[in-house]
Amino acid sequence: MAGPDMGETSTRSVAPGGLGVMPAPPERLAALREELARRKLDGFLAPRTDAFMGEYMPANAERVQWLTGFAGSAGFVGVARDRAAIFVDGRYTLQVRDQVDVEAFTPRHITDEPPTDWIAETFADGARIGYDPWLHTPNGLKRLAKAAAQAGATLVPVEDNPIDAVWDNRPPPPDAPAVAHELDYAGEASADKRMRLGNALARRQLDAAVLTASDSIAWLINIRGGDVPNCPLALSYALLKSDGTVVWFIDPAKVDATLRGTLGEMVEIRPLEDIGRALEALGADGAHVLADPAGSSSAIFDHLTAGGAEIVEGDDPCLLPKACKNEIEIEGARIAHRRDGVALARFLHWLDETAPTGDLSELDAIDRLYAFRAEGMRFRGPSFDTIAGYGPNGAIVHYRASPETSKRIEPGSLLLVDSGGQYDEGTTDVTRTVPIGAPSDEMRRRFTLVLRGHIAIATARFPKGVTGSQLDPLARAPLWNDGVDYDHGTGHGVGSYLNVHEGPQRISKSHSAVALQEGMIVSNEPGYYKTGEFGIRIENLVAVYPVVEVPQGAEKEMLGFETLTLAPIDRRLIDRGMLHREEIAWLDDYHARVLEEIGPLVEPEVRDWLQRACAPL
Repeated sequence: MAGPDMGETSTRSVAPGGLGVMPAPPERLAALREELARRKLDGFLAPRTDAFMGEYMPANAERVQWLTGFAGSAGFVGVARDRAAIFVDGRYTLQVRDQVDVEAFTPRHITDEPPTDWIAETFADGARIGYDPWLHTPNGLKRLAKAAAQAGATLVPVEDNPIDAVWDNRPPPPDAPAVAHELDYAGEASADKRMRLGNALARRQLDAAVLTASDSIAWLINIRGGDVPNCPLALSYALLKSDGTVVWFIDPAKVDATLRGTLGEMVEIRPLEDIGRALEALGADGAHVLADPAGSSSAIFDHLTAGGAEIVEGDDPCLLPKACKNEIEIEGARIAHRRDGVALARFLHWLDETAPTGDLSELDAIDRLYAFRAEGMRFRGPSFDTIAGYGPNGAIVHYRASPETSKRIEPGSLLLVDSGGQYDEGTTDVTRTVPIGAPSDEMRRRFTLVLRGHIAIATARFPKGVTGSQLDPLARAPLWNDGVDYDHGTGHGVGSYLNVHEGPQRISKSHSAVALQEGMIVSNEPGYYKTGEFGIRIENLVAVYPVVEVPQGAEKEMLGFETLTLAPIDRRLIDRGMLHREEIAWLDDYHARVLEEIGPLVEPEVRDWLQRACAPL
């Protein structure tokens, strides 16, 4: 088997450990405050992350969700004796108010009203503010410490997390086995990756690099796991040495004899709890060690410093090589998207046939899409929890349907479905917006503006060295001209049967120093959201490729995008008169390709529907 089966028999399940209660019972915050008082702490800072700094975490690391009820993928909580705050970005400004007791936790925009401001407003001279050093990066901690110092307060590291101390039924650590990711899918042997990156360390006169991102380790040693929802990760740490050897810190019970044999003698396996001692031993040897202050926990740096290591700050050495997919991985992405396209065609056909009756709910749509994907070859599970938002729920950017919030899908508004799949060959992520009944003129206008921005990215041609932040305005310009915008990035990197959100590449307003490079996969997903009414997003995945046909006299090497996703874009929402001739040509060519590649793979009735859905504009 190439990887763990992350699929479940149902998309709905009861959350363990008291998670999933929204808002969280007030007794939890009260218990934490009592614990802080016992430890003589005036406050505590809790980011939504784990010791591996991942977006996707096991249940036992969902401390922010347990404490507050907030189930978003990014957040930060500050607790003081008489007040508390929860910080979220623009994706979650609506969701946080639905899931959290805003009397207990004041919602704040993490950019406009950051934790540093809250610390300065909240704490007085002499205050002691606790933090878990395994859950903060050195870069993040410096900013928090500076804010605390300005208030006359002090940040105090804790040996064990006080939330864990009051979380009585906290779930156990995950114990899923790690498995080999076959060369047919990886495209490059682990030994070759390790030697290539080890040689790069040696050229920089570095003895080792600390790897704390589980997807980097999975890529480097060609393994996959099942420790977190949706992404095939084995939670672990690693030391990559300049001679190409690796010390892998993981629960040994997760690594069976077959995998040990596959990894070979150049990968030493040690228990996860040995990481601190191993880092300090590097210092005793006088090693020069690369560590990422933006992506690794402060505790990693503390152990290196305690041992006397010479720390060289820098990016995770796997980030860029992992992001630039090889030819096998790119072809795998194409295969995965064809499989996904079959499921999407069946789902959209089913939705068109069924939704007008008004008998479906958002949860029904989520379950049906999961079932269509599960029928496909080498499907390992969703790449994230499916978003199906009807009407006003579609305006909540990262909405999650629950039995309490799930709306009935009936004529009169839009259904936004954002979903993805994990396959042995690759990872998918796609969003389609579908009218249920006749769309309004406003819906069609906004949808067409979003489509124009989507096409602008899909057809972009740009010189080598251009970053995603330089391309981002292309997607927003049609919306800006109409006086509207969207409060999320235009595109994120995507892994190869790995994380659905992958760096360092992105397309967003935020400045990026990382140029887009051949082999990178990013999403293309502009949107529009009218609070309380409807949401629109059109998302395809695209791969960066070198442009061969360039204008005569061109002086730069040029790059462009190959669209990977294969699913029709709803023609009923398009105002043809708002599109330029070139935009119409792109859409017609795209739909012709969808029909050509997906049509032969689906049932006759779905193929007939697909022909109508993909008809030239």
